[in-house]
Amino acid sequence: MKIGVFSIAELKLGKYSIKDVNLDQVDKITKAKKKTYVQVELSGEDSLQDADAIMVLNDSSSDLVLKDLEFAESRLSRATDEQEKALLTKIKSALEKEEFIFKLDFDPEEQKLLASYSLLTKRPVIVAQKQDLENMEELLFRSLEPCGFVSFFTTGEKETRAWLIRKGENAWQAAGAIHSDIQKGFIRAEIISLSDFLQAGGETAAKQAGKMRLEQKDYIMQYGDLANFRFNK
Repeated sequence: MKIGVFSIAELKLGKYSIKDVNLDQVDKITKAKKKTYVQVELSGEDSLQDADAIMVLNDSSSDLVLKDLEFAESRLSRATDEQEKALLTKIKSALEKEEFIFKLDFDPEEQKLLASYSLLTKRPVIVAQKQDLENMEELLFRSLEPCGFVSFFTTGEKETRAWLIRKGENAWQAAGAIHSDIQKGFIRAEIISLSDFLQAGGETAAKQAGKMRLEQKDYIMQYGDLANFRFNK
């Protein structure tokens, strides 16, 4: 996940490992040799268009909206297609109320047009307070799901690890987040929910209690799912 930082000079850019207390709990049970958190990259204003989300301080959010409003007004002044005019008018109206574009509802045709626009707030915006910057790990962890991401876990003797995927992705896609070979040879996903794993006190006890499920490719992954993928090598 890449977050573009807009007008926050005091924030150090780079990669951050996002501590997750639930992964810590899993690791305490498994006692793996290694523990790996999800990583999030904070990038500068030159890469806002490539970011999955944008972070801005509360008192600078209007500047971010203004950039999109200037784009929408310029594009609208040149538009000739009625469908595009209607979409740009809708966008302009929202921005004039200082609403972010990503919070609006768009039909499939509008979404196609929207994808071609260089609008910053069509992606999720994290609005932070100055005091939030003192604990970036907590801020970033809280931002994952609103930005459209969730993590699932794998654990074993060698490593306990959190893997980041887009919210709504299925088991087949999650397998690909680990390795393309696992995705290619996907057979089944062995899934234990986080709550069942912690309540049982580990994988073996959870299996004995009948809490492990065999899921197909189209199973939608949930936050904290403990996953093991069966695949043809």
